[in-house]
Amino acid sequence: MTYPTTRMRRLRMLPGVRALVHETRVHPANLIMPLFLVPGQKVKSEIPSMPGQYHFSIDTVGEEAQKIYSLGIPAVLLFGIPEEKDESGSHACDEQGIIQKGVAAIKKACPDLVVITDLCFCEYTSHGHCGAIINSQVDNDLTLQMIVNQTISHANAGADMIAPSGMMDGAVAAMRAGLDQGGFTHLPIMAYSAKFCSAFYGPFREAVQSAPQFGDRRSYQMDPANRLEALREVELDIQEGADIVMVKPALAYLDVISAVKEKFGMPTAAYNVSGEYAMVKAAASKGWIDEQRIVVETLTAIKRAGCDIIITYFAVEFAELFRKGLV
Repeated sequence: MTYPTTRMRRLRMLPGVRALVHETRVHPANLIMPLFLVPGQKVKSEIPSMPGQYHFSIDTVGEEAQKIYSLGIPAVLLFGIPEEKDESGSHACDEQGIIQKGVAAIKKACPDLVVITDLCFCEYTSHGHCGAIINSQVDNDLTLQMIVNQTISHANAGADMIAPSGMMDGAVAAMRAGLDQGGFTHLPIMAYSAKFCSAFYGPFREAVQSAPQFGDRRSYQMDPANRLEALREVELDIQEGADIVMVKPALAYLDVISAVKEKFGMPTAAYNVSGEYAMVKAAASKGWIDEQRIVVETLTAIKRAGCDIIITYFAVEFAELFRKGLV
């Protein structure tokens, strides 16, 4: 049927009818809120390049966790900045490290909140790369044992899920073996399976002081041009034991998200990263865009592409709109 018998606008005229035929719905339960932990006491310090996001000390993060959970957001993703950085990133595996203490503090303050730990070395190494350096390159296989050690320390601290972000070949298999041997067969892995070497990470690198001191990360993070390679990476992580797969960043890679979900049918996450967040905040501060509508539209687009889970700095903002009935 065509016009005038078919009139597509009939289902757009009234808000209630639009709600009835709404195809894609984002709910706070789909979201994960990233948090940044730093040394010190009574710290809640705004990150300059990420307005509305903060560094928290261990003694203040519990209150923030309770707020997040009260809004219906089920999980947080933790990043930490240690007191000291060294060549090997040794503090990443410290049982009394910033993440390890942070997990315990959050679980004490809010036991039902799912605590996911980012697992990488760039925040902990003096050179800013994601593993052991040999001849000015990250040595993949030496780094795997470091990853296992860090994984077990997070598990011992009480993490509910671990998310490896370093893009080392074989990382998921090494982690799964280490967890299983350590008695953590129940602990899921959310793999940064298709993590692209993106220009959208700038504000995050400032937030965790992890910019590489030499070279870049193109030898281990993915070429933004490569969609088929992303599918291969995801498939390998699934074969190695990943429980959830992730695409990062989100907005420039919606086609990859869609392809991953369609091909594998796995629980699929995307990371709506710091640069994507900062651009919206910057434009909104100039009055150039309607921030509320942009946030909703952005998260809807990521969900529509196929994501079950969205890691986003807008999680709290969206959940507050949702509670008010504005989305």
